[in-house]
Amino acid sequence: MNLVVNPTLSYVPPAMAQTPSKKPHKVESHITSAISTPHTSRRRCDFYDLHKELVPYAEAWSWQKAIVRGRKALIERNEDFSDSLIILQHHPVYTLGTGSSEHYLNFDVNNAPIELYRTERGGEVTYHGPGQLVMYPIINLRYYKMDLHWYMRSLEEVVIRALSSTFAIEASRVEGLTGVWVGNQKLAAIGIKVSQWITYHGLALNVTTDVTPFNEIVPCGIRDRQVGCVKGLVDDHQSDDHSLIYATYKSLVREFCNIFEVELCQKSVERLACGELST
Repeated sequence: MNLVVNPTLSYVPPAMAQTPSKKPHKVESHITSAISTPHTSRRRCDFYDLHKELVPYAEAWSWQKAIVRGRKALIERNEDFSDSLIILQHHPVYTLGTGSSEHYLNFDVNNAPIELYRTERGGEVTYHGPGQLVMYPIINLRYYKMDLHWYMRSLEEVVIRALSSTFAIEASRVEGLTGVWVGNQKLAAIGIKVSQWITYHGLALNVTTDVTPFNEIVPCGIRDRQVGCVKGLVDDHQSDDHSLIYATYKSLVREFCNIFEVELCQKSVERLACGELST
């Protein structure tokens, strides 16, 4: 299978690089105090909820870029009044960052076992698939903090707080690496693109994910760590997969709103697929 760069839109949803450190080192919780946003009123955030759906990667990628283009036009007219958040799951897919090395693929790029895309985000290769919740925030950092380090740490904090509040899982950061970890296992990966201070791409949290496909790659270019999921860290009899996905989804969205101080405004996914962006 050939490496694909942005196929044409075809799907309309149903209604409704890192270098590993030699040893783990937790970044202590004092960083949390730096996460709060500088504005006092809550900014509107258009919310496209597909957390139950499997969306082809190319489709979601095209949606994000369409929103970014629209946002840039609104900025030119001083009409940039809201941000956007898309949450979904993907069909199985590998994605590479703009500078990702193909040496981290354990297969021939021309004969990939599943779809493979090179994107404009940062970071190395990763896997997306069912049971993994993916959040794509498209926000204008001019209204928050024009600091990519702050933004990355804020996304990590969303996951850390969600895991703690919902499952009592003590997750953390690892110095020198991006993402969210529990011990030696990486549960959440982050890869972003920022254009004129507008963010897109985002974070992916393994909830009930089958992690077997990660064996075909060196996830995020890190050879000496493992990939884990929420299901593997909670009582097997605590809840079924659907309940785990739903509980995690609710917690992620809540913590995203708290950390970025936004108010969600539910939007039609059909309008998003048609490129109809509200102002």
